[in-house]
Amino acid sequence: MSKRFSVNFAILSVFLDAGFTLLALVIAVEVRPKLPAIPFLQPTTPEIQLPLLLYFAVPLLWFVVFLLASLYDPRRIHRLVDELQALMLGTGFASLCFAGLLYLSFDYRGISRWLFLIFVLLDFIFLLTWRLIARLLFRLSDAHPPAQRVLIVGAGEEGQQVAAMIERYDWMGLHLVGFLDDPAGAASPLPILGGIDDIKQVIQTHQVRDVIMALPQDKYHQVNRLVVTLHDLPVNVRMVPDYFTLSLYRGQAENFGGLPLINLRDPALNDVQRLMKRLLDLSVATLSLLVSWPFLALIALAIKLDSKGPIIFRQQRVGENGQLFTMYKFRSMIAGAEKLQQQVNEVNGDGQIIHKKADDPRITRVGALLRRASLDELPQLFNVLKGEMSMVGPRPELPWLAAQYEPWQRKRFSVPQGITGWWQVNGRSDKPMHLHTEDDLYYVQNYSLWMDMYILLKTLWVVLRGKGAY
Repeated sequence: MSKRFSVNFAILSVFLDAGFTLLALVIAVEVRPKLPAIPFLQPTTPEIQLPLLLYFAVPLLWFVVFLLASLYDPRRIHRLVDELQALMLGTGFASLCFAGLLYLSFDYRGISRWLFLIFVLLDFIFLLTWRLIARLLFRLSDAHPPAQRVLIVGAGEEGQQVAAMIERYDWMGLHLVGFLDDPAGAASPLPILGGIDDIKQVIQTHQVRDVIMALPQDKYHQVNRLVVTLHDLPVNVRMVPDYFTLSLYRGQAENFGGLPLINLRDPALNDVQRLMKRLLDLSVATLSLLVSWPFLALIALAIKLDSKGPIIFRQQRVGENGQLFTMYKFRSMIAGAEKLQQQVNEVNGDGQIIHKKADDPRITRVGALLRRASLDELPQLFNVLKGEMSMVGPRPELPWLAAQYEPWQRKRFSVPQGITGWWQVNGRSDKPMHLHTEDDLYYVQNYSLWMDMYILLKTLWVVLRGKGAY
């Protein structure tokens, strides 16, 4: 996905909007006394000092209104005209709310109309200008982000139509790598990279991120098999709508570069939810590090004095959409403990692998205390700041365990993986892997920002009890 439509750019947009709105208010306060008086706009008092509360309330008000106006939803501001329309409506509605706030609050009624109009005009100019500059920079920049590589399954009329659309929107980062079709499929300007059964190999070879199904109606029976085949790959799967119902996949119609398609792998979190979740992660992780840094230093010293080996334990884990990343923890085991994993693994009566137990001989003395209080997880706050993890979500799985997942269990990777989660506050390590997954799927299917907050608060109680932590 282009950086202009990423979560990080949406967060940057929030801060830019808040900053420029605040700047417009400050400039309006400074400029108003220097402008000639107009009878209709004459202030009721010669000079007035804005209450400090307004400097906090106005940017917050603009953020809430813009969020409701979908100004941070990339699907709603795909085209410049859509973004300008949303900006005009958002700024207008926010201004009306601000005017209502001034009217309903008796202490603020002395603010001149002249100041109000100057602020609204400056605010709109600032917000419009930075957006136009951002679009221009993204359009002209030679350092484009990794292309959003698209593979079309089906080289017939529907596939050709999708290909033409992608070529028109190549400036947004869309790049068509080719088609998949049977040997008898229609010819195309781009190469047919293989048959339909080669889809997994082609996706991995060409690093495809989006797959568009453009099959004729007589081949719809292959869609179910293809979706199952791609279940463990981090790709979006869409389909050109035709005479076909996809209620089994809960397919959602959406606009993809001007062409109506059905998304067979709709993200578990929409763009607004992802934005709010990321803001919560950044806030909580930053505050936690500021508060806990003395404890981090003491823990590091205790680990160093207790046993040989590095203070920070780094391990490959499976993150969102199956992407591998390096997770950080305070080392709680002897150096080289991973080489002894096979000696610890057990298989329960249902055939599930149990890779953790309370009497693990590899755990150090300090490590046992850290695990009991879950303090060994604190370095993962840096993973959260890097965007590799979230504060709340399914735990990042070990690759060798994830490889043994059944297809239904892989749904847990459809959201950002977290430091704490639903199963941690409902049993923690007392439950085997397959029950963890059921709790994780409950979280994915019932996600809300309030659920994240509830889990964070309940985590404190669970950690204090220490039950199930080892």
